[in-house]
Amino acid sequence: MLARLNNIEDYACRFLLAVFVLLLFSQVVLRVVFGIGMAWMEELARYAFVWFVFLGAAHAAHLSAHNRLQTHINLLPRKVANAILLFVDLIWALFSLIIAYKSLDLIGLLTEFPYESPALGWSLAYVYYIFPVAFTLMAFRVLQVQFLKLVRGIEPGNVDDEEVKRITEAAPDAADDTRTAKMGG
Repeated sequence: MLARLNNIEDYACRFLLAVFVLLLFSQVVLRVVFGIGMAWMEELARYAFVWFVFLGAAHAAHLSAHNRLQTHINLLPRKVANAILLFVDLIWALFSLIIAYKSLDLIGLLTEFPYESPALGWSLAYVYYIFPVAFTLMAFRVLQVQFLKLVRGIEPGNVDDEEVKRITEAAPDAADDTRTAKMGG
């Protein structure tokens, strides 16, 4: 089930980013080439971007990829560092759940007193549903990382280190392939 959730998050973020980029590119082409602009494209791009940012934040929590100032924590004994990170993550999860709960109040108000987006005519209650979804998901993901680390003993990797390692390890291979191709072998 968690693998499905991971895929849904991943593909939703990719889809929203693609929609955002395509809409903005289309809008620029329309303005530069034809001298026209479409307000609904700008509005839809804005909503796709907002949804992308908040779903991406939840996805980053799952990958343990949020920025942290851990240099000083890494100097502490492992048990003390884990306790501090657990405490901080519990505050983060609680904050996320409070934001999710309060956003439901806002959605309730927008349902009771409807406000429509200017160009698309959508109820902003639908647009704001990203807040309870993303913040609840973020709280779950933060707690999931702590569970995996403290109960299962699975240490989350540093996403930046893994990416740098992947790039630096792939670079010599790519250079070798290029040299081999030039030599005709």
